[in-house]
Amino acid sequence: MTTVAEQDARAAQAITEAVSALAGRRLAILTGAGVSTDSGIPDYRGRGAPVRTPMTVEQFLSSADARRRYWVGSHLGWQAFAAAEPNQGHRALAALEAHGVASGVITQNVDGLHVRAGSRRVVELHGTMRRVFCTHCGQVFDRRDLAQRVEADNPWILIPENVPLGPDGDVLPESTTGFRIPACTVCQGMLKPDVVFFGEFIPAEKFREAEQLVRGSDALVIAGSSLVVNSGIRLLERARRRRLPIVIVNRGATRADHRATVKIDAGTSEVLQALADALPAPA
Repeated sequence: MTTVAEQDARAAQAITEAVSALAGRRLAILTGAGVSTDSGIPDYRGRGAPVRTPMTVEQFLSSADARRRYWVGSHLGWQAFAAAEPNQGHRALAALEAHGVASGVITQNVDGLHVRAGSRRVVELHGTMRRVFCTHCGQVFDRRDLAQRVEADNPWILIPENVPLGPDGDVLPESTTGFRIPACTVCQGMLKPDVVFFGEFIPAEKFREAEQLVRGSDALVIAGSSLVVNSGIRLLERARRRRLPIVIVNRGATRADHRATVKIDAGTSEVLQALADALPAPA
């Protein structure tokens, strides 16, 4: 069995190799749920992550009962989700961009923590929990305002302690009885969070924006993603075809470890900070 000291030594050696591969290059960064675990938001597939069955877009759009269950659970998780703060890894990526080392961040996360950490160019592939929109008239609402409406319409809702939060800010409610589903205040249409549900496609223009960021960079760093979602693999392939260095930072295996120039099996916060400390701005 590998000891902790041996694991740390391997990670340190891999970081040294990554710095050598990335030095002098402009980086595109792709992040997954593992980047936010140090902010208290759990991973989908990391070690110890519970098995979850997220709601599909078909379920949400076709069933009032499913929407009621979603909005109850989403609201119960929102307070804890919104209270999460950017961690060292988020701040390190913002610093890399500010120093001209990173071109920007492409993220599969919907928590908005990269924006709050100070990253300026952020491509949110799967959308954001900050916004809600009407599927009928297109009106957009701030999630904080919607939360106030939900509580006003459902004063019996209590935020439980130690809520089992999901990576998407959702929890499984014990009951949905009597819950009033929020509706558009403009046309009374169906509201949907501005996120990509399971079974839903990433908007083409959003993926093109991500591709453009990779195309304008000299290397790709993937942090906190097991690359199970195909969008991440597609972006990795864009970099691989251009023979760009690819560094993967993730605890545990990913679908593309064999394609990486360097794989670092360690926590994202400390590794991203080490890269931010070591990498000089491109000439």
